[in-house]
Amino acid sequence: MSAGVLFIVSGPIGNLEDLSPRAARVLREADVIAAEDTRRAAILLQHADLGGAVNPGRRVVSLFEGNEAMRSEELAAQLAEGKRVAVISDAGTPGISDPGERAVRAAIAAGAKVEVVPGPVAAIAALVASGLAADRFLFLGFPPREDGARRQLAGTLRGEPATMIFYEAPDRVAPTLEALRDALGADRAACVSREITKLHEEHARGSLGELAARFAEAAPRGECTIVVAGGVEVAEIDVEAEMRRLIAGGASAKDAAQRLMVVTGKPRRVLYQLALAIERGAK
Repeated sequence: MSAGVLFIVSGPIGNLEDLSPRAARVLREADVIAAEDTRRAAILLQHADLGGAVNPGRRVVSLFEGNEAMRSEELAAQLAEGKRVAVISDAGTPGISDPGERAVRAAIAAGAKVEVVPGPVAAIAALVASGLAADRFLFLGFPPREDGARRQLAGTLRGEPATMIFYEAPDRVAPTLEALRDALGADRAACVSREITKLHEEHARGSLGELAARFAEAAPRGECTIVVAGGVEVAEIDVEAEMRRLIAGGASAKDAAQRLMVVTGKPRRVLYQLALAIERGAK
């Protein structure tokens, strides 16, 4: 028996009407459906079945971050038996900031065919709606949760010329905007999009300074996509010289390391050790 087919099925990102006819057909015909959340999948499958009874021969299993490695091997075994396996996530395309990447790798290793059923993408919708340059862009997914790591990432993007796209949870939009503002400048153009394709879709456009102030007062509702304009390439900072200048100006080793981490993206631990060495040499 020839290997089956793994279908990576892009689902709606909020509006069920965005489920394509092809995606609905693939889900109806699949032998196995691996879903990020089986409860949310039930709603989508009911829509895909056009109100009809769910195919009794179709199995629905979970595929989430905690079981993706184990489940991907099980799916590969199903594919080896010639089964048609569909992977869906809670929203959008599996494998993009959602489980699915390991399933694809396992299918390839098993010699199975992989087909992607395209669909809505929040990153692209937000990019186009932002009004910022779309000819060159960089998708960065979800920024780190920890403040230091988030600021370090922002520091590495100071000279990035491409428009940058981030996904972010509502309660972390404000600190992410603050980190980007501090690293890229308060005047950098940006847009925060939320509830894309839903009734209350909104695109808040402005500078990073304006948006950081706005969302510091009240967190947005719903999953958000942050789009930030690219910048011009900047000259590389002489880290040691700048560190010496900060120390000479009265900054503590801790404060100097924090400031340079924001603008250089270098690890705070490394910068702190450099600051301590400069302080010892100055005594």
